[in-house]
Amino acid sequence: MAADSSEPDSSKPDSSEGTSAQAAADSASTGGDTEASSAESAAPSSSYSPALIATAVALPVVLIVAVLVAAILAHRAPTEREPLVLGPVPAPAATGPACTALLPALPADLGDYTKSQLVEPTPPATRAWQHADGGDPIVLRCGLDRPLEFNRASALQIVNGVQWFEARDPASKASTWFAVDRETYIALTVPDGSGPTPLQEVSDTITANLPAQAIDPGPLPN
Repeated sequence: MAADSSEPDSSKPDSSEGTSAQAAADSASTGGDTEASSAESAAPSSSYSPALIATAVALPVVLIVAVLVAAILAHRAPTEREPLVLGPVPAPAATGPACTALLPALPADLGDYTKSQLVEPTPPATRAWQHADGGDPIVLRCGLDRPLEFNRASALQIVNGVQWFEARDPASKASTWFAVDRETYIALTVPDGSGPTPLQEVSDTITANLPAQAIDPGPLPN
């Protein structure tokens, strides 16, 4: 008897099962690609712009240079000095023609010393100079009496045409030089360590403005 031909052949693969397996494989592949793409987009970038790196390096250098320049400028800036207080001394010829001619001709600077402002009332025929940061001044007084220490035995020193007599005061760490060969006596007090420039420049001014005269020392002490 012949078999029923309508019975399905179990040896042939089911086409629907193949189609389902293929779809599952495709879905798995697509899902993997999507996860990889998402992971790549979520990962932070580790690269930086060259311009950003250059700015980060240069900025600290610029700040350091700016600080150094500001410090140098502050160091070079002139220091505001307090006006100088000077006490009066007897100066009977302070308003005479010699001091009237000399005072306006004095230089504004004597080496590293610059002209100081004096507290009012200022002693007559007096000028002073100081360092930029203050300190002991150089003081000139014109129209003085003959110094008591100046006598016929006194040693003199000639500086740029002017005869000077030195009265040393070790306690004050300064020397006072008296110009003794002009119409009136002129005293220049200089602190120790000020160098020869102040005396030289004042001597030049005296020589240019006041004629020399014969000296008149006091008598020898008994």
